[in-house]
Amino acid sequence: MKKALLKEYLNEKADFYNQPRFIETDPIQIPHLFSKKEDIEIIGFLMATIAWGNRKSIIKNGHRLCDIMGNSPYDFVMEYDEKDATHLTFVHRTFNANDLHYFFIALKNIYTNYKGLEKVFALHTSETSTQPAISAFKKLFFSLPHQTRTEKHISDPLKNSAAKRINMYLRWMVRKDNKGVDFGLWNSIAPATLSCPLDVHSGRVARDLKLLKRKQNDGKALLELDTALRKLDPIDPTKYDFALFGLSAFETF
Repeated sequence: MKKALLKEYLNEKADFYNQPRFIETDPIQIPHLFSKKEDIEIIGFLMATIAWGNRKSIIKNGHRLCDIMGNSPYDFVMEYDEKDATHLTFVHRTFNANDLHYFFIALKNIYTNYKGLEKVFALHTSETSTQPAISAFKKLFFSLPHQTRTEKHISDPLKNSAAKRINMYLRWMVRKDNKGVDFGLWNSIAPATLSCPLDVHSGRVARDLKLLKRKQNDGKALLELDTALRKLDPIDPTKYDFALFGLSAFETF
C-alpha cells in the first residue's frame, strides 16, 4: 500500500476507534471513574501495570484496586504506611499484595519527594523520546528497599524491552485526543515523543502493513515502528495505536 493511501486508511481507523465506545472494553475505563489529576495518574499507573491477560479480569481487578484505596487513590497513597501491608490482599496473575504494597510505598515517595509522576517522567524525556524517561523512572521507583521480584512489573526500554504497558500509560496521560479517551493531563511532555504500545495485536497488523519488519516485539521493533508512525504523523504518532489494535482485536484484518 502506498504511503498516502496507508496514511489515509490508518487515519480513518484511528478516528473510528479513538471514541468513547472504545472505553467500554478497555482498562482505561477505570481511571475515567475519577476527575482529580493525581487520582487519575495513580490509578492509571496501577491499571497499566496489571494490564495483561484477560481484559475482564483486568477491569475486575481494577475495581478491586479502587475499593482497596477507598476510591481516593491519591489520599490513600499519601496516608499509606508500612503497617498497612498486613491488611492488604490482592492478586492479578503474578502481581500480588507484596508488589502492591511496594507500589504504594514507591508512589508515596514520588509524590512526597519528587513532586509527582509527571515531574519524574518530564525530567528525563528527551526532545525525541520518552524511552529514556521510562528507564530513569524505573531506577527511581525501585530506589527504596524492595523484593527483587517486584522489579519485573516495570519494563526498561533501554534493556531492549518494548515496555508496552508503561508506553500505554504515557499515551493515556500525555496524548490529547479531544475524544474523551486519552486524558492529556501532562502538558510538560509532547505527544510527539510518545511510543506506540507494541503488543501481539499492534505488532501483527504493523507487520502486515509493512510498517514493521522485525519479528520480535522488543525495543528494537518499537524503535522501527515509532520511526514509521512518526513519518505518517510526526505530531501525534500514537493515535495509530487505536488503528493497529482495533484492526487486530475487533476486525478480521
